[in-house]
Amino acid sequence: MTMSDRSPARLADRLRQGDVFAPRCPSRAILKHVTSTWGTLALIALMPGTLRFSDLRRTVAGVSERMLSQTLKQLEGDGLVRRQSFATVPPKVEYTLTDQGRQAAALVEALTDWIEDSLPLLTRNAAD
Repeated sequence: MTMSDRSPARLADRLRQGDVFAPRCPSRAILKHVTSTWGTLALIALMPGTLRFSDLRRTVAGVSERMLSQTLKQLEGDGLVRRQSFATVPPKVEYTLTDQGRQAAALVEALTDWIEDSLPLLTRNAAD
């Protein structure tokens, strides 16, 4: 770390933005939520638009109802997903990405696209 990295302005900027390398920084929790398997898939699944819980669960094949519910609560708490419930019988709940959620979804979609495009090479390297 250089002297300029320790300047008050630099420290203030880092505190305002977060420091993912610091153990107690809240950005770590958000990173965990966004980059978890179910968080990533939920964000990407919501990119085309609003989905009901049951439709989202079908889209994100293999996720349990409990895990999807937990993941959506985390993403909602992070301000990435908006939940809207309707007083109907049976209950109807819809999920939509916020502006920040759309930005995060685009980024993790780019990463998953890279993984899928690189899968033959990655799996070949893993077998070696």
